Amino acid sequence: MANQQVSVSSVTNELETQQEEKVNWFIPIGLFSCVLLAFFDKISIAALFSDEQFQKALGIDFDPTRLGLLMSAFLFAYGISSMVLSGIGDKFHPTKMLLFMVSSWCFLMIFMGFTHHYGTMVFLRILLGIAEGPLLAISYAIVRRTFPQKMQARATMLWLLGTPLGAALGFPISLYLLHNFGWQSTFFVMAAFTVPVWWLIIIGIRHPNLSHKQNKNANGQVSPHEIAETKLQRNILLRNSHFWIICLFNIAFLIYLWGMNGWLPSYLIKGKSINLEHAGILSSLPFIAMLFGEAIGAWLSDRYDRRALVCFISLLGAVAGLAGVLLLDNTYSIILMMAFSMFMWGAGAPNIFALLAKATQKQVSALAGGIFNGLGNLAGAAAPLLMGVLITITHDMDSGLLFIVIIGLIGSLLLLPLIKKY
Repeated sequence: MANQQVSVSSVTNELETQQEEKVNWFIPIGLFSCVLLAFFDKISIAALFSDEQFQKALGIDFDPTRLGLLMSAFLFAYGISSMVLSGIGDKFHPTKMLLFMVSSWCFLMIFMGFTHHYGTMVFLRILLGIAEGPLLAISYAIVRRTFPQKMQARATMLWLLGTPLGAALGFPISLYLLHNFGWQSTFFVMAAFTVPVWWLIIIGIRHPNLSHKQNKNANGQVSPHEIAETKLQRNILLRNSHFWIICLFNIAFLIYLWGMNGWLPSYLIKGKSINLEHAGILSSLPFIAMLFGEAIGAWLSDRYDRRALVCFISLLGAVAGLAGVLLLDNTYSIILMMAFSMFMWGAGAPNIFALLAKATQKQVSALAGGIFNGLGNLAGAAAPLLMGVLITITHDMDSGLLFIVIIGLIGSLLLLPLIKKY
């Protein structure tokens, strides 16, 4: 009789799992749209750096330092928000939080479109960074609650693809709008994109576990033993030298990402004298290469389980490609070399999270992820500003890319002690 009950229970659980798997794929699609939109908002400002009308509207002309600060101010606020507000999805219904966040992005983009003052634009960029900071943590929490463990990697990959696709589509869309309708249109169109995303959240991101976990947290109590165990694991994490090495590697990894996102269009236009319309089309190709790099890198790493080695080769190959760009003058050669560089970077993107998971305990995954993501984005926030300062001092756009090459080389070498173990 007991065996029959277990059998019935197993069949019921299996049927429920199959039903969830059919419905739950709408969840990463909704999250993908959020990440895609967020990345549009992140990089749209970079397309305006070389626009004289935008510079005149803010009263700054072509000042690389102050233009870089527009990206760095956002990223600094984003990094702080990512660390401080990363647990917000555990205290409030995550779907409602996403709706609130996307709505705030819409209003902030509209305000930016009407802004004609540099200080106000910086302030609005800071608010946008705060509003977008919790997105990845909330997305991860939603997937973890609604997907079985064996499917979480695929679900996570789906919404993470919004990052390279957002850059691949965001640059040409922003440059097209800028060239044909003026700088203000880039903000207003991005604001309009929030409407379909808002509805995708309502339609797609629904699951009983999203509410059930919150009620359980509100009414349940944590035992003293669990509290003591959590403190022990936290202390072990903070004394884990391998964890801090991975965090330092991630800093170099994200300096590459945000440095390229902040200055790629301007570098192609002013540093390599590529026509604006050509840059709008061609500047998306490296980010398309990044997308393929993510897919291939994830497959290779899962197949051979060599997380640290893949990450090491990824960043080393990325900076080698950038070094090649510095030596080239032909437009198509430059784009192909930059595409190779970003393909290599993309190969490491999904693996760095797998490397972090391999080197840390599951009990402190949220803490480890918050420190890891927050420190990386805080350091990455400085990249556009530092590159702007270097360009101003040297009067040479190549100096910005050289900065990324040096930091990336140091970061990749940091992983050498971890290659055999992970």
